[in-house]
Amino acid sequence: MLLTENRKPETANGLKRGQVWQNLLQTPRPLIMGVVNVTPDSFSDGGSFFAQDAALAQGRALAAAGADILDIGGESTRPFADPVPLEEELRRVIPVIKTLARELALPISIDTYKAPVARAALEAGASIINDISAMRFDPDMAPLAAESQAPVVLMHMQGTPRDMQAQPHYDDLLGEIKAFFQERLEYAVSQGIPREFIILDPGLGFGKTFQHNLEILNHLDKFADLGCPLLVGPSRKAFIGRILNLPNGEVRDIGTLAALGAAVMRGARLVRTHNVAYARQFLTVLAAIRTGDLPAPGPLPKG
Repeated sequence: MLLTENRKPETANGLKRGQVWQNLLQTPRPLIMGVVNVTPDSFSDGGSFFAQDAALAQGRALAAAGADILDIGGESTRPFADPVPLEEELRRVIPVIKTLARELALPISIDTYKAPVARAALEAGASIINDISAMRFDPDMAPLAAESQAPVVLMHMQGTPRDMQAQPHYDDLLGEIKAFFQERLEYAVSQGIPREFIILDPGLGFGKTFQHNLEILNHLDKFADLGCPLLVGPSRKAFIGRILNLPNGEVRDIGTLAALGAAVMRGARLVRTHNVAYARQFLTVLAAIRTGDLPAPGPLPKG
């Protein structure tokens, strides 16, 4: 949906960031986070949206398809990826965020572990910080989140993108992830971040074997008692390709839906996906089956 009026970059739709998040959580269905990779080397789309015009078009398309949040990132975090210099990451994402934040009536998340990028993104109109390091890689990230009162995604990752898939090992996978979440939650709250502004992501594919990913999806409810919304991002990941014997890219979108369904059935409040249209249709039908209620009437389908 397009906004006709200008809005201040420190707010979204005229509301403070925390209020935007609280309003989102009133949505009874799972929230869909649409992915916009402004990178030349993304595993999921092969750099299709690296050009600014292409990234903008993709953001608009995902919004039209029913995304609740747009997650915009300028550094690939695929296995064995090299870091992107700060200035290059800023160059990639800030113009895209600034334009989409003016146009679209939905929150934007900045996918970064660098506090200067997050700060610039918030100033450009982003509302949420999605940090794959759970605020471990940059000591300025937690103070920034507290100061800006921006909701923040804390993701579990073993290692760094460059080495996380070398030899992932856990003695107690679920227990170690839960202990990590508990420690990061305590740290975040101690830094002044309200607990109700924290989202937890178990980090499928980030320092995990294929079997680890399946175990997490099967037992996502083990993290429910932490009291924070859970975000799960299985979209187009290698374990889906392994199961289906499919290469990278959109050919994994149908398999992704199975993972999204499992995640939602086991307590995911948000799902991160590249194909928002598929996810919205799938989750709408799943919700109708689970509740026994049809959605509000719309135009009659043909055929």
